[in-house]
Amino acid sequence: MSKAIVIDHPLVQHKLTLMRRKETSTANFRRLLREISTLLAYEVTRDLALETETIETPLATIQAPVLSSKKLCLVSILRAGNGLLDGMLDLIPSARVGHVGLYRDPATLQAVEYYCKLPSDIGERLAIVLDPMLATGHSAVAALDRIKTRGAKNIKFVCLVAAPEGVKTLQAGHPDVPIYAAAVDSHLNDHGYIVPGLGDAGDRLFGTK
Repeated sequence: MSKAIVIDHPLVQHKLTLMRRKETSTANFRRLLREISTLLAYEVTRDLALETETIETPLATIQAPVLSSKKLCLVSILRAGNGLLDGMLDLIPSARVGHVGLYRDPATLQAVEYYCKLPSDIGERLAIVLDPMLATGHSAVAALDRIKTRGAKNIKFVCLVAAPEGVKTLQAGHPDVPIYAAAVDSHLNDHGYIVPGLGDAGDRLFGTK
């Protein structure tokens, strides 16, 4: 799993543990997801390119660093991806936002598309694709297929928890896309859920069953 980058910052790991607890309320789960996504954004954007521009401080004129060229597009895989989106926008408010709507067929576990809306210039931006859980990997691969079809070339995938099976599937389908995760867990169960995981992230985020 050479391209599964585990973000082991102590705050990330602590907040993830709180989210895993089955007694964590919907409100606290939502708050923690927003907080942890900001921390993930900090790590995922660590290698953004910089250029300099001339500015005036109250005391001097200097060459100061700013982000170079086109910036970012955050792409949420609906619906749970929106939980990561809010916290990242807190840190990167100027980012463009795209959405890919997929649901998992309960019989085949394959991803089915129902919505896709992306910026027209996504090929000029770093696309950071968001989904809290990388389980089977089918939804992630399907989302990346669609994003690449629309021109994206520079892509990173961000999740909270991944299963080894999902990492393998995503890497096989898109070996050029690095995976950022707060944890890579043990395995998938017979229903395609990550173990030990944290349950269904969408249900816990929105208070549904």
